[in-house]
Amino acid sequence: MKFDKKAVFIQILAILGLIISIKLSFIYYDANYNKYALSSFCSINDFIDCDGVAKTIYSQFLGIPLSYWGIFLYLTLFFLTVVDKLKQVRFLKFLEVFKNPYAYITIIGIISFCCSMVLAGISLKIIKKLCILCFITYFIDLFIALISSDGKIRDIINSFKITFFDFIDGVKKYTKTFIVLAIAVISLLAYSGITLNFVPNVKTSKSLMKYKKIKYNPYRVSGNELGNPDGNIVIELYSDYVCPLCYMNNIMLHQAAKEYKNIKVIHHNYPFDKECNPYLTFNMHPKACFMSKAAIAAKNQGNYWEMSSLLYENQPKNQEQVLKLAEKLNFNSEKFIADMNSKETADIIADELKEGQKLDIDATPTMFINGDKIVGVKPYYKLKEILEEHGATKK
Repeated sequence: MKFDKKAVFIQILAILGLIISIKLSFIYYDANYNKYALSSFCSINDFIDCDGVAKTIYSQFLGIPLSYWGIFLYLTLFFLTVVDKLKQVRFLKFLEVFKNPYAYITIIGIISFCCSMVLAGISLKIIKKLCILCFITYFIDLFIALISSDGKIRDIINSFKITFFDFIDGVKKYTKTFIVLAIAVISLLAYSGITLNFVPNVKTSKSLMKYKKIKYNPYRVSGNELGNPDGNIVIELYSDYVCPLCYMNNIMLHQAAKEYKNIKVIHHNYPFDKECNPYLTFNMHPKACFMSKAAIAAKNQGNYWEMSSLLYENQPKNQEQVLKLAEKLNFNSEKFIADMNSKETADIIADELKEGQKLDIDATPTMFINGDKIVGVKPYYKLKEILEEHGATKK
């Protein structure tokens, strides 16, 4: 039997790529789902960070982690190196459609490498992090293409022609089988790409990103009540006006109040600002106390929640800026400033901070839904699930 060096080299590279892809799958899982996992060996600093890359929305395609695509790719390449031997098995006669395996390997390698260069650009320009293992697979793809084509441009061009015509012939010969497989694959990819159920971390990230990009709360309400004043699903919210996650959470709660008829939101100020928060060791959100005072002053004039939305959106830093917001709401400016600077307002914030300490609040937003504590912002679809589990009913 003639020894095929080309096949052996491709097999070695395919096995190496497969091993790396499997390792990347473990890194992906640990980075996104295992909160007890240690940093991977290839997360060295802020730039060389496999874990950081794995946590981004770019670590998947059509709802499937890229590392899983890699596993499929290298198994396919290995299969093509042995397909001529498999054809000789009687019940595998249908594999005769693979007439020119090396041409297919060349095309797959070239396409994979081109896709890899796009991913490399995203990694360096958008994510600004480098996954060493990912970059190794990019060059494995290129080497496989070069080996299978003997590094000749003419052979690479011919491989495209050969692959195209072989594909057409195969479809003609096994039309029904091809249609069934095509429908199954398209259905799976459509399901995974639309639902993102196979990559819930990406689903969460995209959901949150939607609210992060909103510049104006489209669900804002006027007045001191958010939701049904008699609602039996009570959300006690502790938040900070400088906190970006609180900004997103504020929009979601307003949206929920529009959609559900029996929820009631009660807001408590918990600014991470040493100006009024004596429980801090360092100042996290300067001006958060200032904005909390503005919200309470707005409540005294009957429009707490609209002022809250304006504070999140505009982030006023001084009296002049906050007065412009008060003027939009037709407040009495003199009373507004007096209330902001009053002892009563300071006492309200102090009491809310003290209560927050009793409840062990160490992050915002923190919510208590009928007493159940929820820390951090949840994607809106998850917030709805939680509300409905507690008995929230849609309007």
